Amino acid sequence: MKPAVLLSGLAALIVLLVLSGVGPYDRATWVMEVFPIVIAVPLMWVTYRRFPLTPMLYAIIWVHAVILLVGGAYTYARVPLGFAVADWFGLDRNPYDKLGHLFQGITAALVAREVLVRGAYVRGRVMLGLVVVCMALALSATYEFVEWGAALAFGSGADEFLGTQGDPWDTQSDMLCAVIGALVVLALSKVHDRQVARFARATVSAAVH
Repeated sequence: MKPAVLLSGLAALIVLLVLSGVGPYDRATWVMEVFPIVIAVPLMWVTYRRFPLTPMLYAIIWVHAVILLVGGAYTYARVPLGFAVADWFGLDRNPYDKLGHLFQGITAALVAREVLVRGAYVRGRVMLGLVVVCMALALSATYEFVEWGAALAFGSGADEFLGTQGDPWDTQSDMLCAVIGALVVLALSKVHDRQVARFARATVSAAVH
């Protein structure tokens, strides 16, 4: 992906970060939701020259970041889009948090797949797919542990961050959404492979010249 496009995306993300932080519904929830962005963006900036990512992965990370920013600003249970979706499908809860967990699975799986493919760490498409899904599920489970820790540490103060909305199966459905996200990545594996191959050819060409 061209540096100009990346810089434009970064600038847009910074603007959205500032806007989401102006009077969020719950400041503590906002901090916890945007924290992954604050960690990931500088990390990608520092490693850009040594390990730039495919356009597909940059795009997915950007969309996931926007989902987090919106969820942080409103809290997941109060995002207007979620209420609209709930009305359309006759749901009894705001489902916006499930979108977040779906993209959590997509992002984690695509990051894992890119690292494993480019590093040739796993041989065989079946084994690669299995490892990718397992890594996405592991990250999802880890995030649920973080939510559990927040609930223990802050009690009712963590309700907005958890966003369970009284659903006793919230944890299980969150992890299911992450697995579905990982399966989406597997379905798009050929597209990803082409981008990785194109990236590899460009790297070899640059090294030769």
